[in-house]
Amino acid sequence: MRVLVTGGAGFIGSHLMRYLKERGDEPTALDNLSTGRREHLADDMELIEMDVRDERLAGVVATGQYDAIVHLAGQTLVSDSLDDPAADADSNVLGTVRVLEAARQSGVKRVVFSSTAAAYGDAPERDLPIKEAHKLAPMSFYGLSKVTAERYLELYHQCFGIDYVVLRFANVYGERQGDGGEGGVISIFSRLVASGEEITIFGDGEQTRDFIYAGDVASGVAAALTTAQANVVYNLSTQTQTSLRELVDVLSNVAGRQIIPKYGPERPGDIYKSSLSNARAKRGLGWKPTVSLEEGLRRTYGYFMEKKESL
Repeated sequence: MRVLVTGGAGFIGSHLMRYLKERGDEPTALDNLSTGRREHLADDMELIEMDVRDERLAGVVATGQYDAIVHLAGQTLVSDSLDDPAADADSNVLGTVRVLEAARQSGVKRVVFSSTAAAYGDAPERDLPIKEAHKLAPMSFYGLSKVTAERYLELYHQCFGIDYVVLRFANVYGERQGDGGEGGVISIFSRLVASGEEITIFGDGEQTRDFIYAGDVASGVAAALTTAQANVVYNLSTQTQTSLRELVDVLSNVAGRQIIPKYGPERPGDIYKSSLSNARAKRGLGWKPTVSLEEGLRRTYGYFMEKKESL
């Protein structure tokens, strides 16, 4: 299968490119390299350096004769979306429309879209783990832009017959995330601990997340490319809650030393408790996560240690 992966040189994209290549597909990365890196990809992997909002995108997609597009490119930080809602919408909403238009004009049959647990907002604890039918109530412009993009996929299917699969990711972590200091809490903590710096928990430390390793996300995305159960929303998650205090304990075990965090004030837009149901993905995609939090943390922490030692 010929697959175009937008954001393919980024964090999740680089995991997906490896996974698709290993199973015999022909993936091509398209990335503007604002946060992605060419070195994240193997030398024999094709990279097209371009923003998804570029007017040349439709021509690139037509030339590539792709069977499917995985759309990972976009703005991913809640804090940045609150600082600049217009830029967030431009990247995540307009960017998605450009991808869908390129697919429509080029006859691409399926688009797999990376959405987010932030679409659900701060759901009551009694509703955890959250199912896909739960009310959508984003608390940030990032979550809102992803929900809006989901609606575009639905309407493009209704109007033009393009199949889609929406994947709402839990908190993804792993190697190559947040090299510049941005990214999820695991990458931030792992980078700081590897550098011998202090870490800060914003809030009381009892807030929970559903942490899923990027390699497991890659296998879920790959399953979405071929599932017969398309035009559906799936959560990709471990269906497990881990508090930030517990996360620090596991990271201490991995690092081989006790880590004592500092505490700061809660940040606006942050969700307190989060866990997503993955029952639908297990049924419809034939998928399940396989990497434990400790093993995933070991790989992530090891990655940042290697980067430190190479400097």
